[in-house]
Amino acid sequence: MSSHGIRDRVAIVGMGCTKFGELWDKGFDDLVVDAARDTFESAGLTKDDVDAFWIGTAQGGMSGITLARPLQLQGKPVTRVENFCTTGSEALRGAAYAVASGAYDVAMAVGAEKVKDSGYQGLNAALPPNDGTARTLTAAAMFSMVTPAYAAKYGVSQEQMADVLATISAKNHYNGARNPRAQFRREVSKETICASPRVAGQLGVFDCAGVADGAAAAIVVRAEDAHRYTEKPLYIKALSFAAGSGSGLIDPEYDYTHFPECEIAASDAYRQAGVTDPRNQLAFAEVHDCFTPTELVLMEDLGFSARGQAWKDVLAGSFALDGDLPVNPDGGLKSFGHPVGASGLRMFFECWLQLRGEAPVERQVRSNRKLALTHNLGGYPGEMVSFVSIVGAELD
Repeated sequence: MSSHGIRDRVAIVGMGCTKFGELWDKGFDDLVVDAARDTFESAGLTKDDVDAFWIGTAQGGMSGITLARPLQLQGKPVTRVENFCTTGSEALRGAAYAVASGAYDVAMAVGAEKVKDSGYQGLNAALPPNDGTARTLTAAAMFSMVTPAYAAKYGVSQEQMADVLATISAKNHYNGARNPRAQFRREVSKETICASPRVAGQLGVFDCAGVADGAAAAIVVRAEDAHRYTEKPLYIKALSFAAGSGSGLIDPEYDYTHFPECEIAASDAYRQAGVTDPRNQLAFAEVHDCFTPTELVLMEDLGFSARGQAWKDVLAGSFALDGDLPVNPDGGLKSFGHPVGASGLRMFFECWLQLRGEAPVERQVRSNRKLALTHNLGGYPGEMVSFVSIVGAELD
């Protein structure tokens, strides 16, 4: 890829995140205001101090007014972005590159979604007409294909795969049970997970991320200005994005055991950040566990495990909270649900807490490493967009 990156040129100096869940007492505007208020407070700023805003939402609105209205912004530039499930991360990417370019001194990214009030199980955007070759399966059905494909390619029995997927789900519920902002705050046993009703293929209820409302936000400035706003900024090391062509749906060589867009975005992010051994250089990772087999495959696409070895690493506890590379220490999409516009920024918020040593003690990652990774994907196997970032607590 041709990205030169903006390593150590931009810092996050304030963040806020609402509780995620069935927030019947909150509207979209309420969530935006709550996340923004906490973010302004953490940076010691007001809305008037921010030069430009980005709002990431899939269905919360169609223009910058979506943010200007609830925050009562007067004459400020507000850009609305949407990019499948990477929407919140896309908002931060826009704000960060705007500051890096010198166009603005202070920029803010907000991600929000109000899904539960719709009466649907997820986003209900009307799809445009197509030529008939587009997918016709649900998201759960599409991702369920990963499980038998991975098992067949690497010689994993059905019983072993069930154990692997249940281990991933139980891990994320364990972490989420210790997070006051998570929607689902209860540990779930592997026995319960394996006995849950099937949704698609081998995927049960506990293999699938839930639906939630939520919002999160971040303020970014030039790195050299960061300590004017906080004693513990986070420095952006890499922001990488890759969009696939959708050719996997018609490519007979595509085998559903990896996500090329995620591998490409990760490789580019590591190059930007100077990371050569992610398994041993990252303190932890926040990844897009929309379904448990997704997280399994991502361990290999992100370079945390060798090809065909992630299932063994999962069973060995390598990605547990006390493992050598904790994955989703906040509980992930499994515990939070997935309000599309907010999820990416929610992951950055976990980095904000963990790298500053401010996560709840029972789930604070114990590591001397100073780098963390966030990852989103949007779409389905064979037709994805993917985002990978790396942030750090120190300047190189």
